[in-house]
Amino acid sequence: MDNLKKLRIQRGLSQQQLADLLHTSQQSIYKYEKGIAEPNLETLKNMADYFETSIDYLAGFTSIPHKIEPVAEYDLNSDEQALIEKYKKLSPRTRAIMHIIIDEYLHSS
Repeated sequence: MDNLKKLRIQRGLSQQQLADLLHTSQQSIYKYEKGIAEPNLETLKNMADYFETSIDYLAGFTSIPHKIEPVAEYDLNSDEQALIEKYKKLSPRTRAIMHIIIDEYLHSS
């Protein structure tokens, strides 16, 4: 559990406090941090949920500390998100005009 101790310390938790949150013992947390024992899958899931990270990060298989969510076809990149935010600020009349412009542009290409 390469990153467990780092995450625990970042949250300002003692081993006992983390153990209480995870419904386990302080000795178990100590053993996980020292690599003496490994948590079961349910405990790993609870740790990842609590720290808002992935099991891979906890185990040291990735250096990415945040959860890695699957990318769906309709996920938007930052440019697309910015465009939608701008679109939402337009009046209904201006939105209708934008639809016409986009339709004309798509039909002419």
